[in-house]
Amino acid sequence: MVTGAGGQLGVDLCRLLESDERVRTWAGFTRAELDITDPARVRAVVRDQARPAKIQGGLVVVNTAAWTDVDGAESDETGAYAVNVTAPAHLAAACAEVGATLVHVSTDYVFDGTADKPYETHHPTAPRSAYGRTKLAGEQAVLALCPSSYVVRTAWVYGASGRNFVRTIARLARERDTLAVVDDQRGSPTWSVDLAAGLIDLVAAGAGSGLYHCTGGGDTTWFGFARAIVSELGMDPEKVRPTTTDAFPRPAPRPAYSVLSSRSWTDAGLRPLRPWRDALAAAFAESGDILRA
Repeated sequence: MVTGAGGQLGVDLCRLLESDERVRTWAGFTRAELDITDPARVRAVVRDQARPAKIQGGLVVVNTAAWTDVDGAESDETGAYAVNVTAPAHLAAACAEVGATLVHVSTDYVFDGTADKPYETHHPTAPRSAYGRTKLAGEQAVLALCPSSYVVRTAWVYGASGRNFVRTIARLARERDTLAVVDDQRGSPTWSVDLAAGLIDLVAAGAGSGLYHCTGGGDTTWFGFARAIVSELGMDPEKVRPTTTDAFPRPAPRPAYSVLSSRSWTDAGLRPLRPWRDALAAAFAESGDILRA
């Protein structure tokens, strides 16, 4: 059962579930079909999905729904809290009630971004934004209410659906002669298709519950990422110029360092996601027309 099925990650996850022989049945719910801030509705849908799943091996609920407007959360933390904390808590409680497994997707923003080496799952959290605070509180609620859950932190996600950095850079590259992109924030671009496949593998492997980190392999800056995107568009990457975070002040502080260690993933016997640059090339090969749109 996938919540947030109309979103960037949800769309790809549902597509992969459709063709994965390890999955017997699945159902995706968009926000219009299931408002996960409604506890009665969440409980009813999870119970309904759990009945046939029990016969076929058990229900897995993957929550890809989230408030992802980082700057918007600064002015409406209550709204972000409802989606990022209260709603996952409803899902966790409903899953615990029927013995279902919950997979909840979280973020690098739970850290302060001041590290100089990849964050491990056990590294102390210290979110600096409303978005990060609500995502951390959501993690804590999920693990407290349903200890058998998986919480998977990821970062810099892009895909063919919805708004994201790749599609924004593709549009701006067509409209402008030069682009200024920050070169002092470092992280790991993650293709939503690879992340979706990783979530399925996590459950299929029967890995232990708890916290995991899953991102594209390697790391770069937004500037380096933008240059790679422009190259995939067949344009001159030199049109992308480096700048600093201070030159583009935003309501919510951005972490300077968002690289997440894959140690928890590999220690569970799972294959890490491919290098981010290879994934970007694959994304354009598969969905280039959409990414360019």
